[in-house]
Amino acid sequence: MTVSTEGTATVLPPGGPAASARPIPAARRRPGSRGTLLLLEAVVAFAAALVLPLLARGFDLDPLDRIAQVSGLAAIQLRFALVGLLFIAAVALALRLRQGRHFDLAARIASAAIAGLASGFVAAGAVVALHGTPWPMFGLNGDSGRIVEWANAVANGRPSGSPVYPPAPLHTLGYYAEWFRGGNTAYAFKDLQILGAAAFGPLVYLCWRMLLSPVRALAFGVAPAFALIDAYKPYSQTVLVLLVPVLVALVVSLGRSAAQGWRPLLAKGAGFGALLGLLFLTYSGWFLWSAAGVFFAALLYFPWRSGRLGRLKGAAFLGTTLAAFLVVAGRYLLVMLTEGQTTKDYNFRFDNFTDPAYYLMWRTDMPGKVGDWPPPGEYGGVGLFALVTFVCLGAAIWLGIRKPMVVTIAAMFISAWVMRMYIASHMYETQTVQLYTRTNNQLLYCGLLLCALVAHLVSQRMAARRAEAEAVAGPAAGPAGSRSSAGFPAREGAVIGSLCALLLLLGTVSSSMADRYMPAKENTYRILPWVSHTITEQDGSCPKYAPGGTCSKDGDQSWLSFIR
Repeated sequence: MTVSTEGTATVLPPGGPAASARPIPAARRRPGSRGTLLLLEAVVAFAAALVLPLLARGFDLDPLDRIAQVSGLAAIQLRFALVGLLFIAAVALALRLRQGRHFDLAARIASAAIAGLASGFVAAGAVVALHGTPWPMFGLNGDSGRIVEWANAVANGRPSGSPVYPPAPLHTLGYYAEWFRGGNTAYAFKDLQILGAAAFGPLVYLCWRMLLSPVRALAFGVAPAFALIDAYKPYSQTVLVLLVPVLVALVVSLGRSAAQGWRPLLAKGAGFGALLGLLFLTYSGWFLWSAAGVFFAALLYFPWRSGRLGRLKGAAFLGTTLAAFLVVAGRYLLVMLTEGQTTKDYNFRFDNFTDPAYYLMWRTDMPGKVGDWPPPGEYGGVGLFALVTFVCLGAAIWLGIRKPMVVTIAAMFISAWVMRMYIASHMYETQTVQLYTRTNNQLLYCGLLLCALVAHLVSQRMAARRAEAEAVAGPAAGPAGSRSSAGFPAREGAVIGSLCALLLLLGTVSSSMADRYMPAKENTYRILPWVSHTITEQDGSCPKYAPGGTCSKDGDQSWLSFIR
């Protein structure tokens, strides 16, 4: 894959963190065109994302019993590990067969499969959590109930209850309900919660593939995103983890625009605009918090010194992007600029009463039992995780100051930080919140990406030194996959080792994120599926595992006494 975060391109093999920067031999770079291979990766990723949810449908357990929940998570983890190891074994086998000709292809497929399996794990957890009830998480209460109601209105040609709410999720739910659920948007929302969580991994993987080779996309793009995966309202977090690589790719393309032909330049600009418009229609908050940083990065990498024609091409690229964005999302943008200004958020939540500089962990709107919050740290109240994040921010800028990927992500981090403090500083005056705590997610994701990029940049330098050493001394003789030069390990070993580590990392993270939705009667996100098991079904019966066989129209709301 051709990857560049500077003015010139670098050809990287679709391998892993220690991939060499030298050109790949033709036999290793093919078979198949780049478009065909990307399509193959997409098919594998989405297919893998459905494997675990489909298998979880066959589990026979009581989702309200904690032992059953643990057994369910272990059963998902076992299947996740076995399927993932099969793909890694195929990579190792490809290394030994036919002189490793298909090693890179096997690495592509394994990387895509692991990305899909990881989000499929969380989706399978949602299948277990909602086993025996047709209702979505939280039934018709809270955000879930409003989304179901508004989607039903939209599906029947009426305006939704909120003109500023992103229209894409409502229309998607409405159409899905008409096609697959006989117009029942409530039961359809359960399906989309599961499918939305499953699609998270493949979508973020494919977006990062615009910038990085397969294993690098998995390690440095997908892995950090799993701190944010959400099965309750999956679309908002998905937009964030997609928006970052799309905006980075936009800035990279802007920097290259002077050297491109007119037709591909305008086509690429239209593609970026349409994609950004679709993301804006799905969730717009991240655009507000990212705008200043992306504007700065665009100014920095605009082809100012490429002559009149280069500047014209840069302007044409941005103009085409803007035009396509307005075609797709212009009407909603106008609504946000008018009615959005008068929409006020007066709902003060748990995080609105804590130190605004703390963003590293979000306890959600239902924090449960908490002690000293934020958790006390060793250095002036700041913990080790925060120190590592800020050190990596500085190190990433130091190592990648000329790379638009690093600069754009750092600018988005700083932009979200400034917007967070600006909105929070006006809380007392306006008595409004305006969702500023949601910047937690953007700050955390960008911070994790910058930490990952430090490893990415260091590995690139190691690969470059290995290539230089081989050019001087020549590769050492040895069996395929065991060659080394001047003390540098073989690239193939790094790929297989990285895939093994990422499989275990993503399996552990996905299990934790799935566990937080296992039903329990407490003031955390676990109450969402618990309530779903206590709501009367539309035929008048109770869900299969309703506690004591009793249910009601709104479900068990006694948990509210925990927060009074």
